[in-house]
This record gives sequence, structure tokens and C-alpha cells, in this order.
Amino acid sequence: MRYEPISNELFIRNRRNLRSLLKPNSLVIVHSNDIYPTNADGTMSFKQNSDLLYLTGIDQEESVVILMPDAIDPKEREILFVRETSEHIAIWEGKKLGKEQASEVSGIEHIEWSESFESYLHRMVLQAEHVYLTTNEHLRANIVVETRNARFIKECQARYPLHHYERLAPLTHRLRMIKGAEEIQMIQKACDITEAGFRRLLGFIKPGVGEWEIEAELLHEFVRNGSRGFAYAPIIGTGANACVLHYVENSNRCQDGEMVLLDVAAEYRGWNSDLTRTIPVNGRFTKRQREVYDAVLRVFRACNTLLRPGNNPLEYQKQAVELMEEELVNLGLFSAKEAKAQGPDKALVKKYFMHGTSHHLGLDVHDVCPPHQTFAEGMVFTIEPGIYIREENLGVRIENDVLIGKHGNIDLMKNIPIEAGEIEELMNGGA
Repeated sequence: MRYEPISNELFIRNRRNLRSLLKPNSLVIVHSNDIYPTNADGTMSFKQNSDLLYLTGIDQEESVVILMPDAIDPKEREILFVRETSEHIAIWEGKKLGKEQASEVSGIEHIEWSESFESYLHRMVLQAEHVYLTTNEHLRANIVVETRNARFIKECQARYPLHHYERLAPLTHRLRMIKGAEEIQMIQKACDITEAGFRRLLGFIKPGVGEWEIEAELLHEFVRNGSRGFAYAPIIGTGANACVLHYVENSNRCQDGEMVLLDVAAEYRGWNSDLTRTIPVNGRFTKRQREVYDAVLRVFRACNTLLRPGNNPLEYQKQAVELMEEELVNLGLFSAKEAKAQGPDKALVKKYFMHGTSHHLGLDVHDVCPPHQTFAEGMVFTIEPGIYIREENLGVRIENDVLIGKHGNIDLMKNIPIEAGEIEELMNGGA
């Protein structure tokens, strides 16, 4: 089997935790994502709605979950609706989940076919006072396509205008920011698959190799180890391309003497990892490349001591920028006098380090969390400082994923080579 089994106890516990946050006499409705079209009769690969996956473990289109803790009929307190299969569907698309399988995956006893959703909804919504619906409330979301949940919100509010409608997102964000043991296991598996891909590259990258060929090597290694592929569009930038934060064309060839920035990682069963390494194309760092790499690595390690319970994102980023400022001065990119004279916006630092240092990681690569939430035990974060010197065609970023622990952070990518010396040794035939 492609995936290791995962206990439905995770999803049972997630629903129980959500129920504890609901107002009395509430109804929760979460739809799956659509399968999005491309052109002609083409479609994109299916990506499940993260909240539905979090609450049910169901990774199938045309699914809906209804939660109504105060329902008169105990059998209607949890209902999962899944698409009914047929011989035609089995031939053209493959088998879909039956009721028994859907129950095993989700831990929900009451399973119905999706076509019966409307009749159940009408009966149950009339018993409810508060209706919780889900929206994408990520701070950086740019929503240009109407989702199945967004369509349902309009339909539901038009049909039942006098109910009290509530936002589900603040509740799921609050729950999802702390990872359960099973989730950490899935993220760790994604990190381990990413490690296999990166180690494969250390023996493959050399002058003349195409960025797209590196992408192909990674995809091969990820999929053969059970992942469906990349957790996000891979960034493989050599030379000047390493200074483009979201460079995804991957269309140039690696040149002797350049560095190649690899922001590439695998997913596993819907959970994600997120890795960045920057390595010399020819297997040997130049003196300048090594100086910049080691500067980024020092900031990375210092940030790991700051990303601790009680600190908060705004203060943490400020501290990271101060660490980076010192390194940039030491690299000769501006003087200590110039650093002291710059305004509080730290424009000189932001010229070379213009992005955030960490983000939540989980079912979404940039996982959800209430804004400005204080760091806490059980959260999973990236740490990803970088220095981008466009005038030198040199960009370096280093990124690992860490679990915030009680007595210290647990580096989920601790086995992935990060020291410049080890990277050189492995690229030149070392064990």
C-alpha cells in the first residue's frame, strides 16, 4: 500500500475538540473541495479541503460532513456524506469509498450518500440556531476561484436567511495550530521522504544539469517513497534565479561556479514538509559562497533558540532581523554606521532579507493559525532565513521544519545534511 495506516482516533478526537468550542444548538457543515478544470475536458489533481480532511480523514471529492452535537436524534449528531459509486465510475475513475470504508477511515458511524445531503440538511437546519460554515481566512489568501464551500454559503444563507451564521475558521485555526501525535508522524514521514530526495540530488547535480532535470529526480524519489509528489511548486533556482523568492520556471541550466537554491519538499497523506538548501553546482563552495552560507546557518541556529513558547511572531521576526543585520555588516554589504543610521523599517536589511523567518506547517504548507498567536508547545514551524545579493547573483536560504517541544525544539529534518563541509563531502563521493 502507498500509505501507512492511520488510526481514525485522530479524526474522532479532532471532532470532539471542535464540539467543545461550539455554541449551544449549533450545526457545522463542511464540504470537500471541487475538482478544478483546466482546458477542454482536463482537470487538475484533486486536493482536499484541509478542514474536512482534519475532521474526517476523507480524501475524496463530493464529500460533506455535518456535526450537530445537540441533535434530537443521536444518530444525526455526526453524519458523513460520500459519493455513491457505480460500475461506470469504477471503470472510468476507480473504486470510491463505500459506506463501511468511509466509516472506518473517519470513525463516523452514520454514513449517507451525497445525493441525500439536501434532505438531511433541511430537516436538521430547522432544529439549529447557529450554523457554522467554513471559509478560507488565511492572512495571505488570494481568492479568485469560488469554492464548493463558498457556493454553499450563498445558497444556505439565501434559503435560511434568519439563522445565526458563524465562522468556523477561527475555531479550526485554533485547533489545527497544535499538532497531534499522529499528525507529527505524518509530517515526519514527509520530511523523511524529502531527505531521500535531497540525498539523491547530492550525487546528481553538476555543471550543465537543467533545473527541470533536478525537479524530475526529486519527483521520482518522492513518488517511489509513497508521496503524491511535491508539497508545493518546487523552486529550483541557479545563479541569479536563487534571488527570486518564488521562482518556479525551473528552466535554466546550472553553471560551473554557481550556487543552486532548492526549496523543495514532499507531502505525505495530505501533510506537508518544507525544505530549503543551497548548494554549489560543482560540489565546492567558493570563499564568498561559504561566507554567505555560514552566515545564514548561524542565523538559522540562533532563530531555533528564539522560536520558543512565550515568544510571538512580531517579536521573533524583529529578533531575526537584528541577527541578520549583524551578519550582513560582517559580509560587507553595508557598514555598522549605515546600519545604525537606518530607520526602524530596517530597509538595508530588507534589501537582502525581505521575507518572514518562519511559518506554521501542517495540512497546509503555510498552515493556519490565529493572527499573532504566541508560540506554544506542539506547534510545527519552518525556520528559513536567507540572504539574497542580486548584484552578485548569489542567493542562499536554509530551511528546516521543527516541532516546538517543552524543553527544546525537535528538528524534524535533523538527518538532512546542512553543514557546508558535509554537503561538499557528499557531493564529491563521500559516504
